[in-house]
Amino acid sequence: MFYPGHGWALSSSGNFMDNDIDADEYIVTNTSSLSNVSAIHSALYTTARISPLSLTYYGLCLMKGNYTVSLLFAEIIFKSDRSFYSLGKRIFDVYIQDELVLKDFNIEEEAGGTGKPIVKNFTVVLTTHTLKIHFYWAGRGTTGIPARGMYGPIISAISVVPNFRPPIIVGKRNYLVVVVGAISAAIVIVLMVLGILWRKGRLGGKNSVEKELRGLDLQTGIFSLRQIKAATKNFDTENKIGEGGFGCVYKGLLSDGTVIAVKQLSSKSKQGNREFVNEIGMISALQHPNLVKLYGCCVEGNQLLLVYEYMENNCLSRALFGKNATCKLKLNWPTRQKICLGIARGLAYLHEESRIKIVHRDIKTSNVLLDKDLNAKISDFGLAKLNEDDKTHISTRIAGTIGYMAPEYAMRGYLTDKADVYSFGVVALEIVSGKSNTNYRPSEDFVYLLDW
Repeated sequence: MFYPGHGWALSSSGNFMDNDIDADEYIVTNTSSLSNVSAIHSALYTTARISPLSLTYYGLCLMKGNYTVSLLFAEIIFKSDRSFYSLGKRIFDVYIQDELVLKDFNIEEEAGGTGKPIVKNFTVVLTTHTLKIHFYWAGRGTTGIPARGMYGPIISAISVVPNFRPPIIVGKRNYLVVVVGAISAAIVIVLMVLGILWRKGRLGGKNSVEKELRGLDLQTGIFSLRQIKAATKNFDTENKIGEGGFGCVYKGLLSDGTVIAVKQLSSKSKQGNREFVNEIGMISALQHPNLVKLYGCCVEGNQLLLVYEYMENNCLSRALFGKNATCKLKLNWPTRQKICLGIARGLAYLHEESRIKIVHRDIKTSNVLLDKDLNAKISDFGLAKLNEDDKTHISTRIAGTIGYMAPEYAMRGYLTDKADVYSFGVVALEIVSGKSNTNYRPSEDFVYLLDW
């Protein structure tokens, strides 16, 4: 089997008998001009392919439908000059799609002599994608005249023309672009529809959160989105008092005059529905002066909101490391001591005094809030874990803030309440030194407590 390219393949079998030639020639060339043929078409008859027994052409990857198959013949080996070369007689059969279309075909007789072209046209119905044209020598005709080995089928050219209008097929690269573009457009449309449904609260996120909240014995209130929008003036940027990985925090005023802080979970937040429910479940069961108080929550549409008591002095991180004078507070030593004691009392309550023992897992200055009297209150319980009395430790996935995590927890996920104590130690060093753990760079000129 030989693949000449352009969607065609051919197969030739057999050997010429008694020609004493080691390498048979299967392409013959015409050296004289043909009669009754134009100069344009004469090139088609310059060469021809011959075969000693069987010659098959395969047209590959064709569309199904009706085709006109034209077979171009010319006897260019034998002569009509009444010489010895005129005594040869070539006879063979032709099959198309395994159907006999020419029986005992003699080119010289059909064309009216040698060196004259003749075209045989056939209408073929393709029900598959492959066209098969088979030329076969059945043993008839001469084999040794004018020379030994001059027999078998011969064909000059083949033409295959569809009897229908083929569809326009773009190039492979353009076709790929069209396919990718169509798929991308479909994906974008699907995502847009899902986004609209999600914004309207018609997907499962809201229902799953509400279902989990109903399963909790909450000691907090439920706020409507309308209430919170009214309190925050529709989340006015002037009421924004903070922003973190979880989203934005807004100051609000309820109709009864209560000042609140609204934590709005961002769609880009790493804190998912599980952490949202976890924070509500944890903090609603806790009541202590050094823990921030949760008033309630709101789950409507794509909105996940937590409503806390308002802390006038924002977070400890801002008070210690604020970038401008309005943010950064001047904290004297007694105040710093009071803040440390407040955090310690809050942790002692979580670890030992509460009816449920809790490991916070994310103690840091940005999670310690300060009220108007600079009393410290621990907040953000999204990563908190229950600490069961009958277990020496908890093996869990690592979560928290690098720089505040205890080594055994950060490296092996080995969690005990001592992890919070370690984090508290880092926070205490920040309070005493006034240097941020995350932004700290050591210096040769000074020695800080953080270097000890």
